[in-house]
Amino acid sequence: MKKNLLYCMATIGFLCLNACQTIEQLSIDYMLPAEVSFPENLKRVGIVNNMPDTPDNKLITSSKEPKKNETEIARRTDYYNGDPRIVTETLAEAVANENYFDLVVICDSALRSKDTTPREATLSGEEVNRLTRDLGVDFLIALENVQFRSLRKVSYLPEWNVFYGTVDVNVAPTVRVYLPNRKIPMVTVNCTDSIFWDAYSGSDTQIFNELISEKDMLKQASEFAGTVPVKYLLPHWQTAKRYLFTGGSVNMRDAAIYVKENNWPEAIRLWQMEYEQKKGKKKMSAAYNIALGYEMQDSINTAYEWALKAQKIAWEVDEMDQKRTTLPQASDIPHYLLTSAYVSELQERNNGLTLLNAQMRRNKDDF
Repeated sequence: MKKNLLYCMATIGFLCLNACQTIEQLSIDYMLPAEVSFPENLKRVGIVNNMPDTPDNKLITSSKEPKKNETEIARRTDYYNGDPRIVTETLAEAVANENYFDLVVICDSALRSKDTTPREATLSGEEVNRLTRDLGVDFLIALENVQFRSLRKVSYLPEWNVFYGTVDVNVAPTVRVYLPNRKIPMVTVNCTDSIFWDAYSGSDTQIFNELISEKDMLKQASEFAGTVPVKYLLPHWQTAKRYLFTGGSVNMRDAAIYVKENNWPEAIRLWQMEYEQKKGKKKMSAAYNIALGYEMQDSINTAYEWALKAQKIAWEVDEMDQKRTTLPQASDIPHYLLTSAYVSELQERNNGLTLLNAQMRRNKDDF
């Protein structure tokens, strides 16, 4: 929560900066380590469905009576079990697409088909040994549970004279990793995410028909739920926003041209000249850009060091010594918020590098 708050405040700070400085937004793709680390000898995985078939899928329904003069005219919350077969198939496909393991085998028939109610029942050691042997794999990833919370809302937007409907579904899959000859699971992963649909209509009755049907919602949410655990199990790519200071001097403008040509070493050379010659905001901007330049070349440790320099200068620029005893607005400390948010992201990347390198050792040619 603290990290998310910092990013939100930094965005506000960026908007304040952008009003008086020339700043461009860039994007960067980088890999983050998984929460689970698999030994290198685990090369073949079986994805199994360890959930019961549940004929009556809807668990609970609740609704809210709208208040008079309220733009929201209807609200309904439903709880479901996801379709285990679809979730298992999608999970297997998502794991296979990462090319992390040599072999991915799926067993989507329910092992708990005789159960009449959903429950989390771990596989026994005997079941794990039999399944790994029959599937010809080294270990198992089992879908144990998947639950949905669906919130349907319909509101009237008087400024547009239309009805607006939304369906927001929170998915919560649970998977466990099993190794042969072990009495308990290696790890349990409980994760959550959400998927969203909306629709517009000029009619208060037609809007309910325009929204996604319950059947399609369950199918698409189940497909989505199968992809959610993958980022917890395997190293994954993330796209992040970055900011570049481009104005204020000839060196900064020329460096921006080098950036467009993807010539980061030359851009860094000009920013270092700027850093040595300038003071205050211009010096901070140069240090920030140098950090970005090194990050774009995957020199994360060096980038982190330069980001700390930019943050230190920003502290002085925003006169933080005078403001730290109060609760300043984001607009009062834009430079410090922006640099601090960047320091936080680089620190996260830097801290995860050792783990990421260990997890990617099996795929040296692809990393």
